[in-house]
Amino acid sequence: MLPKYEFGDEVRIIRNVRNDGTYPGVAIGTLLIRRGSTGFVMNVGTFLQDQLIYTVNILEQNKIVGFREEELISIDDPWVPSKYESRERVRSKITLTVRGEVRVTPGMEGEILKVFRDENFGVLYHVIFHDQVLQVPEASLEATKIYDDEEKTNA
Repeated sequence: MLPKYEFGDEVRIIRNVRNDGTYPGVAIGTLLIRRGSTGFVMNVGTFLQDQLIYTVNILEQNKIVGFREEELISIDDPWVPSKYESRERVRSKITLTVRGEVRVTPGMEGEILKVFRDENFGVLYHVIFHDQVLQVPEASLEATKIYDDEEKTNA
């Protein structure tokens, strides 16, 4: 298990990070770091001997937070902001069909499995609706839950 990032590497956070109870002085569920924020790796450690945890200093927010490798990309990697992220619940704004067969009706809820950020074509998502996974453009989805801290800016 070798770390992808080293001390001093600049990284971008690709998921909103909320306090899971490990960040002192902040209520559980409070948004700590918004996706798209950048920082510098200060340390690399392990959790439960099978997960790398990167301690990242987010200078703009004066916060030091731990991240899993899957929550980070290199500052040099392309970044396309998205409205949603994996594991978020969404609902379809339109009817979705596959080869003319209706698979999803407006209002049907699903869960984001994967986010695809393409610089030329925008953001697409793999969304599971009941037992089927469809690739859906961002404009065809809406959130099922809006957090108070995201109403003003949802990057």
